[in-house]
Amino acid sequence: MSDIIKLLPDSVANQIAAGEVIQRPASAVKELIENAVDANSTRIQLAVKDAGRTLIRVIDNGSGMSETDARMSFERHATSKINDAQQLFSITTKGFRGEALASIAAVAQVDMQTRSHHQDVGTRILIEGSRVKSQNPEACPVGTSIAVRNLFFNVPARRNFLKSDPVELRHIIEEFHRVALAHPDIAFSLTHNDNALFDLPAGKRKQRIVGIFGEKFNERIVPVEEETPVLKIEGFVGKPEFSRKTRGEQYFFVNNRFIKSGYLNHAVNIAYQELLQSSDYPAYFLYLQIDPAEIDINIHPTKTEIKFKDEKLVYAMLNSAVKRALGRFNLTPTLDFERETSFDFPEQPNSREVRPPTIDINPDYNPFRQPGGNQGVKSGHSEAFRKLRDMYEGVQNDVQTIQQDSTVPGTAALFNSDEEKNEYPCFQMHQKYIVTSIRSGILWIHQQRAHERVLYEQLVANMAHNKQATQQALFPDTLRFTAAESELLRSMLPEVRQLGFDLEEMGNQGFVVNGLPVDAAHRDPRSLIEELLEQYQLHGAKETLRTSDRLARSLAATLAIKTGQRLQQEEMRDLLDRLFGCEVPGRSPSGKPTIVSFTLDEIDAKFD
Repeated sequence: MSDIIKLLPDSVANQIAAGEVIQRPASAVKELIENAVDANSTRIQLAVKDAGRTLIRVIDNGSGMSETDARMSFERHATSKINDAQQLFSITTKGFRGEALASIAAVAQVDMQTRSHHQDVGTRILIEGSRVKSQNPEACPVGTSIAVRNLFFNVPARRNFLKSDPVELRHIIEEFHRVALAHPDIAFSLTHNDNALFDLPAGKRKQRIVGIFGEKFNERIVPVEEETPVLKIEGFVGKPEFSRKTRGEQYFFVNNRFIKSGYLNHAVNIAYQELLQSSDYPAYFLYLQIDPAEIDINIHPTKTEIKFKDEKLVYAMLNSAVKRALGRFNLTPTLDFERETSFDFPEQPNSREVRPPTIDINPDYNPFRQPGGNQGVKSGHSEAFRKLRDMYEGVQNDVQTIQQDSTVPGTAALFNSDEEKNEYPCFQMHQKYIVTSIRSGILWIHQQRAHERVLYEQLVANMAHNKQATQQALFPDTLRFTAAESELLRSMLPEVRQLGFDLEEMGNQGFVVNGLPVDAAHRDPRSLIEELLEQYQLHGAKETLRTSDRLARSLAATLAIKTGQRLQQEEMRDLLDRLFGCEVPGRSPSGKPTIVSFTLDEIDAKFD
């Protein structure tokens, strides 16, 4: 039998390695700008075209490379960061594995120009699919300029699996955020298709946060400071009232390296435990400085996972630091559960005479007597008792359950007639549920989910027939958003207009709002659009949904009646009438139940 195991060529091995390191254009962006940071640059420029498919260019003014180093940098496991295994436990640079440039060159066409400070002439290298096409002297400024063209040109399967340009660009922006936030002392810029998205000057951490996420963050975050001989924690956490429904601005940095850690995230969430609902997520930008010997970052090629020698200590200190920051700025309620409150009587003046309480009884009062039959009965009380009597006397004994995994039967299955439907009262419970009696028992309706279903079907129908009405603004509003928000809004502008928004793009991440949907005309344009984008990202997990359907769900969730909102009797009846007129009244657009029924048998069983 002949030998069958063979050593793979370097070009094939590099393509295999590229599958782990370079997964999408954003991966190449991350590796290139981290290399620029390691080169001690003070300014880094990033330019991309077609969301990185056509071009990714990174220009820095760092130390540059010699002719030999420039060529060696494209070899696998060639690095200037470490010399032996012992240095893995004292790493302070972004890179150290020596895989990034080799992996990028294996799946793209790379053009690199570089010159070090002590050289008069630089070097230009052209590489395509791991093969060096040329290497020549080149007049160029100090630093390095590297252009990556036609990423995955020789791996069609990987190129075909890339998402749409807006999605890939959002990933690039996120990687840009992570490095820019970690190094506020470096100036960064980002352009896409020759449109400037960011131009961030060097500054302080808060200036960098505000420069990326907008002026609104000036008032939304509070500082965190904690220092011990083992760990130093600095940064900012968001105020509870500005929490979001999506995991947006949440960043951990360990020794200026962005990391992902569910364990540390749990420590922060516990600090907010009494301030936020379980579905809300706070913003935080936390920077941890620790001895490199106390951590291990050589876990994954992306270097976003980390191991601490003493995770419990880091957890406890981080939780304590965040709690202290929230308490320092009076954001955490102070409750004394050990204080005895039985003796908390209001102070009375000495001159006031103390009298025992008395009860006035009307022996002729009858709550079920018709108005006018007894002069001692007040009409308000009579009406209240009449509704209470009707609610309990109107329930019949035939049992009909409503299956939660199917659509709710129409109103004909719940009421004998329209007159009977109007006769049954309904009331609000905890400003969250609407309770009404039917011939088979009692219905509990989740008011927010029910309204979402009504609005969703209305929006879908209007978009299908192009009938969405717009309330024009008397004075147009000019709004500016973050780069990620503006790119997301730009990518779905036609569908947004179908919902009734009259928006015009004005450049520089700005939009002019000329009108809003009629149902949303009372809302503030900025908060409405920001909440719409947040809800859209929240529904983004379901990639199979069309953009128009996701937008309809998002706007319905944005405009729906919220828990805690008090409803009048007419509003509750109108909501129920519209809900039972929907095609799928029993489920919200996200698939959660809107109606739960309790039959008379189930209620009777509770009293047995």
